[in-house]
Formats: sequence, C-alpha cells, structure tokens
Amino acid sequence: MIYLDHAAATPMDPKVLVAMQPYFSDDFFNPSAPYAPAIVVRRAYETAKDVLGHAIGGKGDEIVMTAGATESINLAFYSIGGHIVTGNIEHHAVLETAKQFEHTIVLADVRGMVSADSVKAAIRSDTRLVSIALANNEVGTIQPIRDIAEVVRKEREVRLSRGDLTPIYLHSDASQGVGQLDVNVARLGVDLLTLNAAKVYGPKQVGLLWSAPHVELKPQVVGGGQERGIRSGTENVAGAIGFAKALELASEHRRYESDRLAKLRDSLESKLVEAFPQAVLSGHRKHRLAGHLHISFPKLDAERVLFALESRGVLVATGSACAANKGTRSHVLTAIGLAPDVADGSLRLTLGHLSNEDNTLKAAALIIEEIRREYDRMSA
Repeated sequence: MIYLDHAAATPMDPKVLVAMQPYFSDDFFNPSAPYAPAIVVRRAYETAKDVLGHAIGGKGDEIVMTAGATESINLAFYSIGGHIVTGNIEHHAVLETAKQFEHTIVLADVRGMVSADSVKAAIRSDTRLVSIALANNEVGTIQPIRDIAEVVRKEREVRLSRGDLTPIYLHSDASQGVGQLDVNVARLGVDLLTLNAAKVYGPKQVGLLWSAPHVELKPQVVGGGQERGIRSGTENVAGAIGFAKALELASEHRRYESDRLAKLRDSLESKLVEAFPQAVLSGHRKHRLAGHLHISFPKLDAERVLFALESRGVLVATGSACAANKGTRSHVLTAIGLAPDVADGSLRLTLGHLSNEDNTLKAAALIIEEIRREYDRMSA
C-alpha cells in the first residue's frame, strides 16, 4: 500500500503508542481521585499539558483538552459569540459553527489565500471573532496569519481609543499546518489556537484549544469541573500524553521533515505535469504546505481514478475527507474558481511519514498509468 492521504489521517507514531500504553492498563487511575497512584497520574497529565503548551509557545494552564479540532472550534466560537468573520475555504467545522452566529464570509483568491485587507474590510464595530485557518486542508495554501493578527490588534486599539470595550479576538485552526510550520502563538499573534492530535501522528479524538489569558472561555460541557471548569468529564490521560509526545516529536523534526516532503512533492508534481501538460495545479505556488499537492485533470472523473488506484494499492483523495464522505464537490475548489469539469478531476495527494522516494516514484507511475487509461476510455 502507498498512502498519499496524510491530510485526512496520520498513523500513530510508535513512540506515541509507547508513551500512552501504561495509561490504558497499569496507570488507569482517575486523576481526580485523592490517593497516591491517582495523584501520580494527575501529575503526568498536567506535565503533558505543559509539554503541549511549551511546544506552541504557551503554558499548560492555558490549554483545554478536547475530543478533537471540531470540539475546540465549537468551544472557541460559542465562548466568544457575536459577529464572526471567517473565510470561504475554511474547514466545515468552522463554516458550520459560524452559521450558528451572525457572520461575514471573506473570499479567498484563486490561489486559496485570504488577504488581511479583505479581513479588515469585513470587520464591523460589533465583530468579536475572526477565524482563519493557518493552512488550508485541501490546496495547502498557508494563510498570512501574522498580517491578519495585526489587523485585529489595530482594530482592538481603535476601539479602546474611543472607549469601546467590545472585544475582538483572532482564532486559527492550525491542525493542518502543525508539524510542517512554526506554530508559536506569540509569533502568530493569535488569541485562540486549535490543534488536532490525529493530524500529527497522535491519537484520534484528541485535540486542544489554547487561549490567551485575556480570553474568557465559557463551558459548553458542564459536570465535575475538570479543565478549570471549562470542559467537564474524566480526563483522557492517555490521549493527552500521546498528543504531547506527538507534538514534541513533530517540533523536533519539523524543519527536516518539511524539507524532505517538499522534495518528494516537487518530484511527484513534475512527473505528473510532464505527463499531462493540461493539468491544473491549485494552491499558492510559494506559500503552501510541504506535503500538499493538489492537481486537477480537466474532464476526468477523479472518483473513477481513485477507485482504480485503490485496487492497485495507492490511496489518494479527491478532496477533503468530509466532502468525499458527503459525495459533494469540494467547496474549496468552487471558492477558488475551478470550473466544474476541472474540479471533478481533482486529486489531493498529501505526503507524510509513510512517504519515501521509492514509493512516491512508484505512485507517480501508477497515477500516470491510470489517468491515461481513463482518458483513453473517455475518447474511445
């Protein structure tokens, strides 16, 4: 099997599993219990949060552990409320949550980039939250978060100068970018940040929401008062420890891994474009994730190619896993202006830990073979 869908899910790193293993069996204790073994587990849990906080330039007590990025996004939005500004190429978790509030959608350009100027133009006097992902999950375009953060900061200053205490915050879902980009909350200038362990070779159904000390979060899940009363429920100790180990490993190897993936991606891209000059590449040519290649073959039925490749042991995507599951055309591709007959021939190829030179070259050959076969079938 050759796996080219790392943007959808990543295999758990063996070192992550080793770190988690004791907390499934020997160290099973409820961290809220008063006896010594439970206190040891509580310390391990808090240490894991400290590691997570340190990895993004924050603190452990600024983090709320969740059951994934979708919950983190919901917690951020429902805590802040009010008028929201977000982009039209955001993940469904952001767009569907934004629909629960009054909101303004900012349009991305043909490269899949949202400009700081367009965000500025969309901000109203009652805007309380701006949410733009660090990098797009389909075309891989990296967003100018620092520039957008500066827009939000200036808006905050203007409001304060006129005695307006209406807060405005910047949230970013960095789930897709972590492991390939510098995700430091201070350097990004964000007030809230979402991460997902499943995108960085950690356990599924584990995420976090970091919030700056000046942001007040409102509990959406109430009960025993865990996570500083913000998210009640017995803590997922193994999940937090696995996430901490995964993020620690990702941070340690980020630069090497990004360089490695970029070389593999460029090699794959050049072979596909050489074979099919009519192919359309999407995403920013310079500012995109190292492991992302989004390529479209006009008039082709990409789903037929996907199933043909699967039968030959190559796993690829036609868009985000969410869009594929719904059987709909990707909203991202529509938003960046791809014509339907181009969008329907799109493949999202995302590389990661399982990718190497040999299997990437083999995948390129098989993809070329199956696309040629499909074009031949159509012309017959």
